Amino acid sequence: MDRSPLPFDPIARAAELWEEQIGPSTTMAAVTGIMRVQQIIQTAVDTALKPHGLTFARYEALVLLTFARRSSLPMRVMGERLQLHPTSVTNIVDRLERDGLVVRKPHPTDRRTTLVEITEEGRLRRKQATTAVNEIDFGLHGLTHRQTEQLIDLLTRVRKAAGDFRS
Repeated sequence: MDRSPLPFDPIARAAELWEEQIGPSTTMAAVTGIMRVQQIIQTAVDTALKPHGLTFARYEALVLLTFARRSSLPMRVMGERLQLHPTSVTNIVDRLERDGLVVRKPHPTDRRTTLVEITEEGRLRRKQATTAVNEIDFGLHGLTHRQTEQLIDLLTRVRKAAGDFRS
């Protein structure tokens, strides 16, 4: 959606009104800003991935499989690493398989487990999509390298406090 920038910061204005009518606004303004930045990044990444027939979730799955030592992982492990519900993983894999980017294979030693393996076409598509998202810096503009590192640190603290991971 192309539109002209607003002549004022609507989140800053909402924070002022919040302060006047409700109370401290720092957390509300921070969360609202994060949510808006997420929309901006999502739009940029979706736009970069669309010509490659991928969503961010499918792209992440291809990247994960590329990183796997044997280029394959059990679906359960994919869900854990992508932090997705098993149904979502199934839907992602179904679509990638339909597009010829992954194949399902039986696990060699555990017949209850299905492996998902990236195909050569999947590797090529992942490479092309990675070039596309790197060209737009994943939609994250306006920060220096150091500020981006600080952002990662701050977001990691929030994720850890929420129980996203231990370490």
